[in-house]
Amino acid sequence: MTSSASTPNSSSADELMAQEMQTVDAVIVERLRSDVALINQIAHYIISAGGKRVRPRLVLLFARALGFKGPERFTLAAIVEFIHTATLLHDDVVDESSLRRGRQTANALFGNAASVLVGDFLYSRAFQMMVSVNRMRVLDVLADATNVIAEGEVLQLMNMHDPDLAIDDYLRVIRYKTAKLFEASARLGAVLAEADPATEERCADYGRSLGTAFQLVDDLLDYQGDTQELGKNVGDDLREGKPTLPLLIAMARGTEEERLMIRHAIERGEVERLPDIVEIVRRTGALEATRAAARAQADQARASLETLPDSEARKALLEFCFRSVDRSF
Repeated sequence: MTSSASTPNSSSADELMAQEMQTVDAVIVERLRSDVALINQIAHYIISAGGKRVRPRLVLLFARALGFKGPERFTLAAIVEFIHTATLLHDDVVDESSLRRGRQTANALFGNAASVLVGDFLYSRAFQMMVSVNRMRVLDVLADATNVIAEGEVLQLMNMHDPDLAIDDYLRVIRYKTAKLFEASARLGAVLAEADPATEERCADYGRSLGTAFQLVDDLLDYQGDTQELGKNVGDDLREGKPTLPLLIAMARGTEEERLMIRHAIERGEVERLPDIVEIVRRTGALEATRAAARAQADQARASLETLPDSEARKALLEFCFRSVDRSF
């Protein structure tokens, strides 16, 4: 899944990172190369779709905030983007998704088998790059992260079509599946800077909280946004039988008839009554409650930065706390 504040489209965080992100993109293009044409085609297709690149930005911002300026930061930023992209390729196959970032998913365009195998290529390329950094702590952090992310994927699969899912179990999936890579990205900046253990943990806390806030907002936007703005099909979570926080809250607050309607939709992955369910989610205040939960996580992220020295990088990290909650896509 901070007090509400609007941020301009061109933020200080974006301006600060523009040049460094160009370097990261150059590393990504260079390390995507393969002698296998289909790998090049699919990998470039999914990477060129863009995205917010939040995870590599966290590596760079925490490294900068703690005084590290070595070239390894660009390699690690590219690594976390490769890991993230691999999870997207696998996710879209598991979820049978057809649209991401406003374009056809790789599995819809190239097929499930090719998408899974190119995801595997990206994971293995990421580990080749980790070895080149030659820091055991980096390997430790990223090996742990990829393992936990895989556990989160399996947990989410187990929770599909379960309208009785406890909120704590739902949040556990978020911590494993989404927040873990945010946490690892923030931690890596501290590892590169050889920060003391307490500082490293505060950086990791920031990433974990920000990642949780980010996913909570993603989940509410599935019932608030529109397909063109989101870049994915509205109602996909319900279609996949995912009992996310807006639905769990709406079931707890709605009438018996409304609760049964939502239960039925989750159990069967049906979207025929999606407009009715969206109306219930909105009327019961489930969207506001979910955004409030995201805001609480963003507040925790902001508090984790209090001991960092004042800098432009720290200001950019604070801005991420606002933007993670107040975005509409």
